[in-house]
Amino acid sequence: MPIGLIASLGICTLFYLLVASGAIGAIGANPVTTADGGILAPGSAEMAGRCAAIVAGGAMEPLVCSKEALVHVLQVINWPIMGRLVGLAAVLALPSVVLMMMFGQTRVFFTMARDGLLPAKLASIHPKFRTPHVVTVVTGIAAAIAAAVLPVGKLADYSNAGTLFAFMMVAISVMVLRKTDPGRKRPFRTPAVYIVAPLAIIGCVGLYLSLPLTAKLVLPGWGAIGLAIYFLYSRSRSHVGLGLDDGVAEDDRTPPGSH
Repeated sequence: MPIGLIASLGICTLFYLLVASGAIGAIGANPVTTADGGILAPGSAEMAGRCAAIVAGGAMEPLVCSKEALVHVLQVINWPIMGRLVGLAAVLALPSVVLMMMFGQTRVFFTMARDGLLPAKLASIHPKFRTPHVVTVVTGIAAAIAAAVLPVGKLADYSNAGTLFAFMMVAISVMVLRKTDPGRKRPFRTPAVYIVAPLAIIGCVGLYLSLPLTAKLVLPGWGAIGLAIYFLYSRSRSHVGLGLDDGVAEDDRTPPGSH
């Protein structure tokens, strides 16, 4: 599992770099700035207005202005049919990505509910399909509402802030557990943890600081709500906290429906 995760990330990172390099090499970076050379925030109204003004002036749409970057590149270099095929592939692939992200989130909520951190009803298992259907429906509705009322760029920034914080806390927790519970059963171990974990923390903090101000403020706001729920409801009901469960399930706690 660790080799698969790390190798997948490495391969995806390589392909992202190659695609970005190819796109920039094909039509150029074409940075979009204000009249006095100022930096415009991605996804901002000012950025959209500046892009519209450039196109209205008869110039080629800059790469950073395009909502379908690869399609735009292929059209510019006179491969419109390939551009349409790439766009079609993106449309077909996007639902699978969204479903995979929701799959992971539902399993997080499912595990929290099973431990007592969330209402037990969310840990209900469908009698026929053996999947956590209640938490899947609840998560799906919440995701649909968020997607309907929030711009996709801002939604991505908010999600990135929470994800970076979660990764940072995992790195901190691994180091803490190595000291406080060295004999704990582990499905796999992190090599060179006192090198890998600090580097992960530094990377997460650096990426978080690069996010827009709104995204930075959303994280402490949601964190305060989460802490309120934890101390008012979850802490007194946690099975692990009460010593009723050691946090390791049978068969390494494979979630129902994950086969």
